[in-house]
Amino acid sequence: MSPTRLLRLKNGSMTIKNKLCWFRTDLRVHDNPALFEATQAGLTIGLFVISPAQWLLHHDAPAKIDLWLRALKELKQTLDRLNIPLKILTVPLWSDVPQALLAFAQANSIDEVHCNREHGLNERRRDRAAYQLLHDNGINLVGHHGTTLLAPGSVKTGSDTYYKVFTPFARACRAKLRQAPVPLYPCPARQQAKNLPDSDAIVDQLEGFTETPVLIQEAWPVDEDSIEARIESFISERIQAYEVNRNYPAIPGTSRISAYLAAGLVSANQCLYAALSANGGESDTGDPGITTWITELLWREFYQHLMFGFPELSMHRPMRPETAAVQWRNSTEDFQRWCEAKTGIPIVDAAIRQLLATGWMHNRLRMIVAMFLTKNLLIDWRWGEAFFMRHLVDGEFAANNGGWQWSASTGADSAPYFRVFNPVSQSEKFDPDGVFIRQWLPELAHLSSKEIHDPGPLVRTSAGYPLAIVDLKSSRVRAIEAFSVLKT
Repeated sequence: MSPTRLLRLKNGSMTIKNKLCWFRTDLRVHDNPALFEATQAGLTIGLFVISPAQWLLHHDAPAKIDLWLRALKELKQTLDRLNIPLKILTVPLWSDVPQALLAFAQANSIDEVHCNREHGLNERRRDRAAYQLLHDNGINLVGHHGTTLLAPGSVKTGSDTYYKVFTPFARACRAKLRQAPVPLYPCPARQQAKNLPDSDAIVDQLEGFTETPVLIQEAWPVDEDSIEARIESFISERIQAYEVNRNYPAIPGTSRISAYLAAGLVSANQCLYAALSANGGESDTGDPGITTWITELLWREFYQHLMFGFPELSMHRPMRPETAAVQWRNSTEDFQRWCEAKTGIPIVDAAIRQLLATGWMHNRLRMIVAMFLTKNLLIDWRWGEAFFMRHLVDGEFAANNGGWQWSASTGADSAPYFRVFNPVSQSEKFDPDGVFIRQWLPELAHLSSKEIHDPGPLVRTSAGYPLAIVDLKSSRVRAIEAFSVLKT
């Protein structure tokens, strides 16, 4: 028997103490530190906690929860082949998770729980409470680093503060990763024990979450082979053109793996290794498409570190405290028209329709529609942030919050308040022939490449397309004035 297996006397007989891998946003077997270390320590049981009420509080989208449930079914099959049972607990709110975790551990002779640390405020509160309760009952909760490239708190300025500007943060990350690359954890070996419990069944849908269209499910397959093939095809066929093509929504120029990163079906480290392998091991020189994609991975990292270092971000507060005084218009009528893709700005409406239909929006479009809402309509960024989370299959709090605060000029290293995208100019630049607009606004498909970005009044009327709800020039001035008063 392995010396790492802990034996205890119980009523005069030997009792083997099991290990538990508590899966969260890390639904994979490869490069999963918590799973690997748990199996190294002893016989392991897997656990996932379904928390519908908590997910609703976090505005998690039905498409995102559907992806999780489908991913859990795939994970269950993989773990079954490794003889690692996957058990499911349904605990509506995270406040009740510690007690449920303790009861499960005691019922299954578990003395050690392994998990990969999550960095959101509510997640950390849940885990601290679980750690204390388990510790008080003789059970160890072991946290591992497995959700970011570098542990939040390990990348700081010379004055021991968190970076608030991306470029020096990215430079520091690249230096650390060159000096000490993060290892990739292998898939654990198959367990030989025969006395472990059976895996639980995974439900198809949860109450409170609408059914996800097949179109979205087909766009995001969750089996390991499909995910690996998507990454490989991007690296081998499209990444060299990524620096340019990523800006054009009508071109399939992005990796389309954001939902897998958010659910932890693939790790950021796996993505980094794939990119480095294709670029001779270099992260900041070599192919510009590859280095640009690595930079995007570091933007995700930046927002994760900010979320950890500044808990107020998880409390609906702006990163720049002075911007809390912005006098938002908060027109509910304008916001509703924005949500329904009826703003009369073709590129904005096309982007919203893409989101509503597919659960995903091109990143360039996310910036355009967010800045239109926060600047031209002068509506609180938190309204848009929540709307995105309620629809995005790749909704991830840190990245979503960071992107909205960047567009609203309230966040770290955000766009200056006087920088206001003109959505029509952006449309003309990044969808010059109107291909994307034609796809999502078929009522305008017959228009010329010049006219489609901002049709005239008569053309709009005949096409059944609304007039713009706001004048772009005067609303830009209004936004700048709303922010400029903060300086005085």
